[in-house]
Amino acid sequence: MYRQSGTGGFASIFDQADTSGATIAASSQLDALLALEQIATHRSFARDQDIYADGDVSDCWYRVVSGAVRICKLLADGRRQITEFCFAGDYFGLPLAGIRAFSAEAVGDVVVMRYPQRAADRLMDENPRLTRGLYDRTLRELSSAQARMFLLGRMTASERVASFLLEIFRRRDARRALDLPMSRNDIADYLGLTIETVCRVLSAFRREDVIAIPAPHRIELRNREALESLVEA
Repeated sequence: MYRQSGTGGFASIFDQADTSGATIAASSQLDALLALEQIATHRSFARDQDIYADGDVSDCWYRVVSGAVRICKLLADGRRQITEFCFAGDYFGLPLAGIRAFSAEAVGDVVVMRYPQRAADRLMDENPRLTRGLYDRTLRELSSAQARMFLLGRMTASERVASFLLEIFRRRDARRALDLPMSRNDIADYLGLTIETVCRVLSAFRREDVIAIPAPHRIELRNREALESLVEA
């Protein structure tokens, strides 16, 4: 998955690129972005519907336009592991080995843009800046995956839930309150916890006035510093 800064569409693929040189570079970027737009198609999915399944042929990739997507895998013993949540502006599903190793599912109603891989490959051959932008995002995603390995391997349950809340607030550009699209069960499968543990930790945070939960999917931050201190510890 390629995580986009904000929701500014294709332009942020290049948000880490050197933009000195101005007019020519800007024209080249615009051409690449317009070309991407032309090969993409809109797809809509209902809650819990597969966007693609584990084992499907991997011949395209996607960008979330609206809604949320979970990337997950069903283990042999029946357990589910969610490896990532994708929100508006995020890219996911880049083909690597020809066969999907994970599933992508709509958390709620979702609209995505679908990019066929062969057409995208031709564009990247013709637009080195597009290739570099996606390459840079791959490296940042690898760094994010390494951080998640640390979270699952070393953090306590309270630290995991605190880290999750801070991550979601940051990614959704929310400061005081937001509506979580995912269920408590989704959060548990993302953090490697049981749903009972997630509910218990959230209830403890509410009792301590760290958060408020005015509705089942709504979280209000009352004490961000307490969550940050917990994660840093």
